[in-house]
Amino acid sequence: MRKFVLLFSLLIAYAVSAQDNYYTMYSFVVEPQDEGTVYQLVDDYYSKNKPEGVFVRLFENHFQDGSNNATHHIVFLGTQEAVGKMYEGSNDKFALFLTQLNQHIKEGAGSALGRHISLHGLTDGQRYPAQRIYLLDVDNTEAFDREHNKFQLKHNPDGVLVNLGTPILGQGVGKYNRWVIVGYKDMGTAIGGTDKLVSGAALEARLKARDERRANNGEVKLVGSGMRILLGAW
Repeated sequence: MRKFVLLFSLLIAYAVSAQDNYYTMYSFVVEPQDEGTVYQLVDDYYSKNKPEGVFVRLFENHFQDGSNNATHHIVFLGTQEAVGKMYEGSNDKFALFLTQLNQHIKEGAGSALGRHISLHGLTDGQRYPAQRIYLLDVDNTEAFDREHNKFQLKHNPDGVLVNLGTPILGQGVGKYNRWVIVGYKDMGTAIGGTDKLVSGAALEARLKARDERRANNGEVKLVGSGMRILLGAW
């Protein structure tokens, strides 16, 4: 079985636009008895060796379709310069970390490079551990991005973080060209969804605006959906 693809991919640098934030993501399968050990290894390493200018996030996949067998994924987010620098060279500490991690990973489940397009919601000191994921095949990406951001600027309630992005290489490319991740403060709120957080005239305005957005989006197909839980952030 394939080992954690991070072992082979962290030496690769990607040439992408310098202006926006980019992410790299590595998905893998962990047996239940090894989940605690994997978290502890990641926490021990990145608590002391966090890449400069890069956010590191470890997630557990909670709800997903049968075609996606990954139980966890780790995400690195930053500017092109910061993420690119993270991939330059290696050291003994990192090599030891990967060796130990691979001993507790059943198999790799893919990797991806992508770009963040927009973010709506408060980020200063707030965490959104329960996150809904929507994978979309968008016919007119320019129209979709415009209408999405227009809607979120006016109708995104407090306590919700909405992230829009696009894959560039790796997982899902060719199947979807946009993803939307909606973060909530807890699982109960995530189960209810954003509409449950507004009522009365605000809800009516939100539903009306959503219909208008759909009319102006162009064709959009839902390719997949799921929910992930934030285990650790560095």
